Amino acid sequence: MAEDIRLLALETLLEAEKLNMFVKDALHRTLTMKQFLSKQDRAFLTRLVSGVTEYRIRLDYILNSFSKTRMEKCKPVIRNLLRMGAYQLVFMDSIPAAAACSESVRLAKKKGFGNLSGFVNGVLRSTARGLDTVAYPQEEREYLSIWYSIPRWLTDCLIEWYGIERTKAYLEASVRPSGLTIRVNTAHVTPEELTGRLQATGVEVSPGKYVRYALRLSNMNYVNRLPGFREGDFFVQDESSMLVYELAGLDQLHWEGKLRVIDLCAAPGGKCTHFAQKLGDRVQILAGDRTEKKVSMIRENIERLGLTQIEVRSWDARNMDPALLEWADVVIADLPCSGLGILSKKSDIKYHMGREQLDELVTLQRQILGTAASYVRPGGMLIYSTCTVNPSENVENARWLTENYPFKEDSVMEFLPEPLRQYVENDSMLQLVPGEVECDGFFIARFRRN
Repeated sequence: MAEDIRLLALETLLEAEKLNMFVKDALHRTLTMKQFLSKQDRAFLTRLVSGVTEYRIRLDYILNSFSKTRMEKCKPVIRNLLRMGAYQLVFMDSIPAAAACSESVRLAKKKGFGNLSGFVNGVLRSTARGLDTVAYPQEEREYLSIWYSIPRWLTDCLIEWYGIERTKAYLEASVRPSGLTIRVNTAHVTPEELTGRLQATGVEVSPGKYVRYALRLSNMNYVNRLPGFREGDFFVQDESSMLVYELAGLDQLHWEGKLRVIDLCAAPGGKCTHFAQKLGDRVQILAGDRTEKKVSMIRENIERLGLTQIEVRSWDARNMDPALLEWADVVIADLPCSGLGILSKKSDIKYHMGREQLDELVTLQRQILGTAASYVRPGGMLIYSTCTVNPSENVENARWLTENYPFKEDSVMEFLPEPLRQYVENDSMLQLVPGEVECDGFFIARFRRN
């Protein structure tokens, strides 16, 4: 029997809402359970679920223009059905309006809400007829919040941090498909060789913008079925994250014995495996994270990549281990953050975050930075990074570190590609903002211990 894709989309959205989980994780679970789906069905399911999530605020605003019952007052099944129908009407030109309406009515009945099928039908048909008449807010900040589906508090923060024009560029980038980027394991294969193998299977491949061993992929289905995945020929990682290794500037250095590296919050293993692949038997790495699930992810990727230089531990990075005091030549502190640099990949971060959480994250980051500082030997290096654009989590934390610990800012300019040097502050802190660069929003600061 053909799978009911719209029903799968509805159930995925409902699961995420009920369990308060990220929609990306709920979608991954659905796709894992339904691996027999055709590429076309998988793409439709992904677009519908992701699109409804990404544009939730705008969809609710539109629907509230035609519904006597506001969306937040509707039952979860009906609310998500209406959002799905409205998304198809607004964003999916290939779907006839009649089909978007009738399929939503069918699902209402199938889920046991036949008594509300008339309501669903009426709201969606009114929406289809009146889309061009929706009156959006005149006040600029409120308009940006609705149009780009960004909570108003966050819109205000972004404008405070970056001004109106940079915020507009950021918001536009936040709803632009970001695609998939991989880091080629050049110890196994060249980027050119892997490109040829991927293209032979129909995958569209283009070179990275900033890192020579990065490839950007599109027109693909399951990552773990791509040529070279199981052999450890590549790792899924954004170019912004790859820059952590690049800015460490280790390629041209020589040292006695093995370089000691600690990766404090390592899951899923992108940075520690990057260092291991590039440095080979010249490095010894300790990598850890807080939960067994995250530790398992690190171990799984290490095994797939065939690496032996990494020891994995379960730890709470806030708690200092006396055995590691001044042990490391390099400490990687890629810390938990608000994730505001990756909205194009995980759009519902904006719904799970609030001003209070931002303040709580800064406190957590400083606790971990204190531990990270204690592990760096005199003369060693600390690299702090986040995937956010919030100055409190980035530049302000960097300044806090140098004010409270024996570290000084260390220049990253010589290790950066020319197009990115304009985004560096004080030669040592790189802030990438979506809409200005062709990668995730990301922050990296490099410090040297006195």
